[in-house]
Amino acid sequence: MAVVVWVTEGTWRACVDAARALAPADAPIVLLHIGDRDVPGAAHGAFAGLMGRRHPRGNPADGWGSDPGSRVEELADAAGRGLLDAAAERLGRPCRRVERSGRVEREVVAAAEGADLLVLARDGDRTRLGPRSLGPATRFVVDHAPCPVLLVWPGPPPGTATLPPHPDRP
Repeated sequence: MAVVVWVTEGTWRACVDAARALAPADAPIVLLHIGDRDVPGAAHGAFAGLMGRRHPRGNPADGWGSDPGSRVEELADAAGRGLLDAAAERLGRPCRRVERSGRVEREVVAAAEGADLLVLARDGDRTRLGPRSLGPATRFVVDHAPCPVLLVWPGPPPGTATLPPHPDRP
């Protein structure tokens, strides 16, 4: 049984704990982190479009004229590696760490191909039960995963009293 655990900021602990508790001891586990390139891309674009002109009194030694997108990309990569390191330590058993980048939801679905189980967490409204407890990317992954999905709450789940009232039937 091959298990892929989608590691994201804010929900990774619950996913790793679920994999540790439920995956057989000999199951290969992949810790997956997807770097979203939208933020560095926005920084590159902003620099090129709005700030790309050299200031007449600017000094390149002060950083004027350097693209901040490259630094944002470096920081995002380091944060992803740190998240995978923390997840591997919490898992406490051999695993493979995989970092991908691109459209998050599509990269997760692609990485789950051939897996026997994909572990991910709810990332939307955590105050009530229901479909809004899934963010857009997570909803896409749940709907398109090519393998069984284990969907966990990142904290205590809300009670059944949070269900909407039953619609009256005529």
